[in-house]
Amino acid sequence: MIAQQTIVRDATPEDAVRLERVFRESWRHAYRGIIPHCELEAIIARHDRGFWQRIAKGAAGPLVLEVAGVVAGYASFGPSRARGGGYEGEIFELYLTPTHQGLGFGERLFESARHRLDEMRARGLIVWALSENESACAFYERRGGRPVARGETHLGGKRLEKIAFGWPG
Repeated sequence: MIAQQTIVRDATPEDAVRLERVFRESWRHAYRGIIPHCELEAIIARHDRGFWQRIAKGAAGPLVLEVAGVVAGYASFGPSRARGGGYEGEIFELYLTPTHQGLGFGERLFESARHRLDEMRARGLIVWALSENESACAFYERRGGRPVARGETHLGGKRLEKIAFGWPG
């Protein structure tokens, strides 16, 4: 029954409050203990209602996962930020509230974003994840992604390794 009440749709500016909540809950769940606390809270504070209203107004706003009328996740995607390597499309973010994880909703959101990239004729897909975010890495591996690159980022004075998962085009 829940599957029948689940939709993936384009975000609208009216989703801003709900997207702010999804971001806050999912980032605290995913990155507590990985990203230094003060930096994590600063990132969350920057993703306020106004931020989400601006993003949803854009031509390539995020997709929203709605379960029984509740916004439970989102995914943003577009042309790959990395040049070369044969990966023209990228999923920039894919997040679900903790209460909606592990129930198949992430797969549905992932496939919806992948379908949109196919419609854009993007050949090959890449997704970056922090290596310490083991659940995200496992999720992308279960979807068939293979590590194709590594990099690092610095947040709050901490060096964080990231992994690119790729799906050839």
